[in-house]
Amino acid sequence: MLINLAHAAEDAAIDVLPDAAGAVPSTGDAFMANMVLIFILVVMFYILLIRPQQKRFKEHTDMLRGLEKGAKVVTQGGLIGKIEKINDDGEVVLDLGNAQKVTIIRSAISSVYDAKPGNDNAKAKTEAKAKAADKPAKAAKNKSTKK
Repeated sequence: MLINLAHAAEDAAIDVLPDAAGAVPSTGDAFMANMVLIFILVVMFYILLIRPQQKRFKEHTDMLRGLEKGAKVVTQGGLIGKIEKINDDGEVVLDLGNAQKVTIIRSAISSVYDAKPGNDNAKAKTEAKAKAADKPAKAAKNKSTKK
């Protein structure tokens, strides 16, 4: 009995909306639409994830190739030291100071240490603002002393 009701409802829908049957996309069209969406996702993953990671890896490899004796570096463990010796087998001897020397693998170096403080520009801008604020106060002081 339930099957007959389902068929009756299907027949009624077809009779009421005869144009709806023609609006259903074919299997090939649906497949192509899905393939286009998958292709867009793959391109987005490449642009947003894979390409930037490859660029960072290449920059790190170039930095490791360019290391020289005497360069100050930071290891992945956070140690800061000066390169004392670079062996051909990939080992680097770091001088950590106070006669402490550590041998590490070249790939364990995360970056070249730049001792410049990062807030120099911010400090200079703050000093420039302070000087600019002092100028009107000095000008007002000079006017009051001239009278």
